[in-house]
Amino acid sequence: MKTDPLSLALSALADPTRRAILARLAAGEATVNEIAEPFDISLPAVSRHLKVLETAGLITRSREAQWRPCKLEPQALKSVDEWLDFYRRFWSESFDRMDAYIAELKNKKPEKKK
Repeated sequence: MKTDPLSLALSALADPTRRAILARLAAGEATVNEIAEPFDISLPAVSRHLKVLETAGLITRSREAQWRPCKLEPQALKSVDEWLDFYRRFWSESFDRMDAYIAELKNKKPEKKK
């Protein structure tokens, strides 16, 4: 079963460890050992997280001698941001309409009861 890139990216981003790995890679390329350093999990567990991120297209891994540096791929995050932007605009416009409605209600004078 083939999953679309957005679903793969969102699934990968659902895990806090993978988000922390991406945050680390935002600072620059790193080896698996460098990535694993701050985590209290095994190296194979970090490798599995990296595989998920790589499958989602969020990172790439290259080979330099015995090292396999990992690099953030911002284009994959751009597709997530574009998808989220639709909902950002939707909610912003909805809140603007609600603010306008509340302001209208506040400006209405209450009718006098007879």
